[in-house]
Amino acid sequence: MRVYMDNGATTRVTEPVMAAMQPYFCEIFGNPSSVHGFGREARKAVEAARGQVAKALGAQPREIYFTGCGTEADNWALRGAAYANIKKGRHIITTNFEHHAILHTCQQLEKEGFEVTYLPVDSEGLVTPEQLEAAIRPDTVLVSIMYANNEIGTIEPIPELAAVAKKHGVLFHTDAVQAIGHVEIDVQAQGIDLLSLSGHKFHAPKGIGALYIRQGVRIQRLMQGGAQERGQRPGTENLAGIVGLGKAIELATEDIPGKVAKMTAIRDHMIARIMDEIPYVKLNGHPTKRMCGNVNLSFYFIESESVLLHLDLRGIAASSGSACTSGSLDPSHVLLAIGVSHEHANGSLRLSLCEENTLEEADYVVDSLKEIVERLRDMSPLYSDFLKGVETVGTEEEACHI
Repeated sequence: MRVYMDNGATTRVTEPVMAAMQPYFCEIFGNPSSVHGFGREARKAVEAARGQVAKALGAQPREIYFTGCGTEADNWALRGAAYANIKKGRHIITTNFEHHAILHTCQQLEKEGFEVTYLPVDSEGLVTPEQLEAAIRPDTVLVSIMYANNEIGTIEPIPELAAVAKKHGVLFHTDAVQAIGHVEIDVQAQGIDLLSLSGHKFHAPKGIGALYIRQGVRIQRLMQGGAQERGQRPGTENLAGIVGLGKAIELATEDIPGKVAKMTAIRDHMIARIMDEIPYVKLNGHPTKRMCGNVNLSFYFIESESVLLHLDLRGIAASSGSACTSGSLDPSHVLLAIGVSHEHANGSLRLSLCEENTLEEADYVVDSLKEIVERLRDMSPLYSDFLKGVETVGTEEEACHI
């Protein structure tokens, strides 16, 4: 059996999305900026997709700007909003467990004279409106807090956080890359000023994203060049990708409650089995306020890379955290932010489901994990030392504190 449970890294392009894109490679291939018939056909497709994205977010089409990915959208939102409002102040607020597209952009802005407050999250990954309220200053120009964490799946109280920012006249941005299609989003009702998304997280192709900019929000352009995207984002439009994004977000948001119910049942089944049948495991993130497809666990006494290799040999795709940091040997900054020790962070595993995963696949993964974890612990000096501590102290709970 082959099982793909790394949908947090990327999703497959589904057949309906591919079918929607197909004509825009070889048949309707004009440059959307051209004035002839070929170009007008392409422009019509771009604007139709813009409408699909806007409808999915509760926005207006003129508020949607296509980008190359979620990282570009994050960079544009932060840098564009910061520099457009520099006369008001140079203070930005975010959290300490954002995606690196946010954290690294904030660090660069600090080098350019801005001041950034990194709000801490609690042990389940939540930041509170009270924390945000206390951090806002007269010179605060932007708040950026992710909708759902890409590693542990915790969903933030975005409407409440946005309300605090609005109360103080501060722009509010959310990185919703992981949230699209898994939570109900209405940018108008929820008070969101800027929102980033990336198509390949919900069955659109890689290389296409979007930034929502509320009408009236001042933001500087990130790049210089042509007049595409109403003069805000230069570069010839990725026609087929845009069409795919529009179709994918339409499908992703057409029955969110039904999809969430199905995925939550499978997710909770996996978590319950793992916690009941494998000893010395910790669930990372909020137990209920989490993405319906996210399972993030720390397996004590072993390293996640070994677990991943053994899963791969069994045809199972998973990850130890964000795909964007897969080449790093450092523990996950997200897990460290919620208080997980370096040792336990190095034993973390992320299983991220989509609506195509089945209960049969979930059981195959859990059954495989039981065998893999037992085998790796049998070879682990850490586990051996732990068992010696149990023999010496008398109880497993006491041994854990040796």
